[in-house]
Amino acid sequence: MNSPDIAINIAILLTAYLLGSIPTAVIVCHCMQISDPRQKGSGNPGATNVLRVGNKAAAVMTLAGDLLKGLAAIWLAQYLLPTDHSTTLWMALAVLAVLGGHIWSVFLRFNGGKGVATTVGACLALDWHLGLAQAICWLALIGLLKVSALAALGMALLTPLFAWLLAPQWLLLSLLISCILFASHHQNISHLLKKA
Repeated sequence: MNSPDIAINIAILLTAYLLGSIPTAVIVCHCMQISDPRQKGSGNPGATNVLRVGNKAAAVMTLAGDLLKGLAAIWLAQYLLPTDHSTTLWMALAVLAVLGGHIWSVFLRFNGGKGVATTVGACLALDWHLGLAQAICWLALIGLLKVSALAALGMALLTPLFAWLLAPQWLLLSLLISCILFASHHQNISHLLKKA
């Protein structure tokens, strides 16, 4: 890979990070004249907290926006990256970049959401089998457990298994995603353990 290719790939990663950094929840709440989710409820700029401080429509829009960020970033990477032996690495880095942007948004002073919807969106674009398995698992656990954090953690825990079964070329990436999602939910984990 020559220097121009590396420069283009780095630009793709920066774009993925910036797409991930778009604070969907804050924008939706501002447009719908709802309280800033960072100042209410759990303080998390994500769909669950938007539902808590706003309404279902705002929460659905936030969820869709966060998912679309992941989709858009990976579709862009797939379109621009050359098809060679290094593509898998750069695609994996693009997924981590958009996820990192959501969790550590440059527009929110390197704070952000938990990254679940953005992860599902990115994985849907990366390999729809993996993304669909994540989405079904997440929604099923929300319906079963009625606790958003537990559903997210369950999905994160099962993501490497889904990758191993459905998209083994992304197994290492899925392990990293799982670790990042658990780290982003550290406060939720602490709260759940205290309640146990």
